[in-house]
Amino acid sequence: MKVLKFGGSSVAKAENILKIKNILSQEEDQLILVVSALGGVTDSLLEAGLLASQQDSDYKKLLLALEERHLQTVKELIPVTAQSKVLSKVKSEFNILETLLEGAFFIGEITPKLSDKIMSYGELLSSYIISEYLISEQLNAVFKDSRELIITQKVNGKNSVNFGKTNKNCQDYFNTSDTKITVCPGFISSSETGDSTTLGRGGSDYTAAIYAAAVDAHILEIWTDVSGMFTANPKMVKQAKAIPHISYEEAMELSHFGAKVLYPPTIQPVLSKGISIIIKNTFNPEEAGTLITKSKNEKGKTVRGISHIGNMALLSLEGPGMVGIPGISKRFFEVLSLADISVVLITQASSEHSICVGISADDIEKAVNVVNEAFEYEIERGRIKKVIPEKDLAIVALVGDNMKSHQGLSGKMFSTLGRNNVNIRVIAQGASERNISCIIDQKDVKKALNALHEEFFEENIKQLNLFVMGVGNVGAKFLEQIRSQRKYLKENLKLNIRVIGMSNSRTMLFDEKGIELNDWKNLLNNGEKANKEKFLEKVNSLNYRNSIFVDNTASQEVSTSYANYLGNSISVVTCNKIACSSAYDNYANLKSLARTYNAPFLFETNVGAGLPIIDTLKHLIASGDKILKIQAVLSGSLNFVFNNFNKETTFHDVVKRAQEEGYTEPDPKIDLSGIDVMRKILILARESGNRLEIEDIQNKPFLPEESLNTTTNEDFFASLKKHEDHFQSLFAHAEAANSKLKYVAQFDGGVASVGLQEIPKGHDFYNLEGSDNIVLFYTERYPNQPMIIKGAGAGAAVTASGIFADIIRIGNF
Repeated sequence: MKVLKFGGSSVAKAENILKIKNILSQEEDQLILVVSALGGVTDSLLEAGLLASQQDSDYKKLLLALEERHLQTVKELIPVTAQSKVLSKVKSEFNILETLLEGAFFIGEITPKLSDKIMSYGELLSSYIISEYLISEQLNAVFKDSRELIITQKVNGKNSVNFGKTNKNCQDYFNTSDTKITVCPGFISSSETGDSTTLGRGGSDYTAAIYAAAVDAHILEIWTDVSGMFTANPKMVKQAKAIPHISYEEAMELSHFGAKVLYPPTIQPVLSKGISIIIKNTFNPEEAGTLITKSKNEKGKTVRGISHIGNMALLSLEGPGMVGIPGISKRFFEVLSLADISVVLITQASSEHSICVGISADDIEKAVNVVNEAFEYEIERGRIKKVIPEKDLAIVALVGDNMKSHQGLSGKMFSTLGRNNVNIRVIAQGASERNISCIIDQKDVKKALNALHEEFFEENIKQLNLFVMGVGNVGAKFLEQIRSQRKYLKENLKLNIRVIGMSNSRTMLFDEKGIELNDWKNLLNNGEKANKEKFLEKVNSLNYRNSIFVDNTASQEVSTSYANYLGNSISVVTCNKIACSSAYDNYANLKSLARTYNAPFLFETNVGAGLPIIDTLKHLIASGDKILKIQAVLSGSLNFVFNNFNKETTFHDVVKRAQEEGYTEPDPKIDLSGIDVMRKILILARESGNRLEIEDIQNKPFLPEESLNTTTNEDFFASLKKHEDHFQSLFAHAEAANSKLKYVAQFDGGVASVGLQEIPKGHDFYNLEGSDNIVLFYTERYPNQPMIIKGAGAGAAVTASGIFADIIRIGNF
């Protein structure tokens, strides 16, 4: 014999009940079918009873809506020729229900006995309608009222099943029944005197488990709206997957910590009999579901699932008067117990100085009052501190039978949370080591669950969530590189890169599932109005794990936002040199924030575009080497200009071409004035461990004063034309000396300088072509023959690749 239980979502409407009939039609065993009330009906009955007890006549509207819903369900399920009897019965039951509610209305209260009677109608009506529908479909079915089989008694004021009488009733009935499908209402029972009673939370599961244990069913099937128990809540973790096989203990742990598929106390009857349970999906019956058995998970993974309980609060009892005093813990828990407050988590310091418990936030005010009252004497004398609650918290738990035999799981869990700036308030682990729990801020739950799921279940595929500011030349190339390399990164580097948000100067766009990069331009054009503050607010509110802010702009305003991102554990990758070349204190603060909040701050493209200049410098320093001198051509723009400028061309035309081909900043004066190179050598000097300001750098400009003083690009280019003779004379002087013009940056002995130099043949800089950069690092290990890094140092594609490389570095951290 099998017992099948279908929950409220499975019987919510007629089309769902049709699915149940199709499932039952495939069965060959004798079946006990336990059904819940139609979805939402129990809550409506509860509300109607409350309204009636408050003498609010609106209960009649609720009752009428419930009656219409049930009558409509009958009409949709049962052929017209068979409807009369069923409709008459349903109306009759609603007449009785109306009388009960009228009684509550007239006396202005609702007793527990009356409440149980009212609440029983949800399951009574649904089970009767479903049994009649199955009969109309020529299935061998019958309705059996659970109140005739399940008997309860009062224990400490609560309904408790009398298993002796219940088991005998069930065995006597089912052992003599030859009906294939017996339809029974869940949740309801009767007292020894024949009054209607209910089985409490998870009552329909409990009903099914009672029947399964009583008749020694070979399996209990619980049909719901999900395909089993998942590795995490699939509504919060999109990558969560169904667990094929799990032990009773693991299932109960996961259910205790928030998995809604099962309510732990309800499966106790089948657990004691060793009867297997399977969780199946009414709406996708072909899915395997989750099998729950007594057998241990000996060959499975160590961590079977990640769960959580929201709406939690912490209550701490602490003070010097607790140390070495017997009975404090007893009093504390006794006070909470007498106030009917359930303790979910307990932790105590070995010093005995404090006891901390996690309870539902709904009970926190009551808990504070009863505890402070109970310990009033000790509080007044300063032996124990007055209890102050902490709210807006949640419990996150790892669950698995085999966790106790594997070292390092706690460390892995807590380091994963730490990397994502999830602050842990309390840690607890049971002696069975079947779960490791911690309390965190409610706002961090989604990030924590996803980070842990990624760490323990996703084959080491790490998801990076990007928020991109600036989609011009560099930004567009960057997005294209991500789009084209996404498959390679996932398969070879185990990185899943998603662009969640992007913005230009006009509009911004967010998509929590990831922006479709094949159509990002159209999507962005139709986005909302750009606002840098709102962009930051949105990034923070999403609170994604492994979030990275990418700045592809040259905006000072954008650069001032880095501290806000880093301070919220959001990594920053930037090709914008302004922040790292700003006041030293700001630069140092950003580096400090990156370390404090474990949020990488990478700016490889600040110097040399995609060349690994800063990365190499960091490795030299980290390995114990010391920088003695740096010589470099750091402006791909200026190198392009002077490599293409000669007596056959004009300086104006070459600079214009450089701007059009994307080698210069939008304002080319930034490059030609030397400011850009000053920023770059300043950054290298700082990364070498030196405290330096931009004002400390000697700049020997080659531009005429008039060009330097222009305020628009139009005026700037006009001044270049005007002073063409000046530029030609610079070229002629170098050519006469058999040299080439190069704009050189140098840092030596704590002094930095930039300026145009004539480079003779044989020098490392002489044959530097196109827009290439070159850096010479003279160090204690490379004192005479410097370490040389050389290559393309400008252009949108190589700059984008440098940004991309920084993101991959973060992914590999």
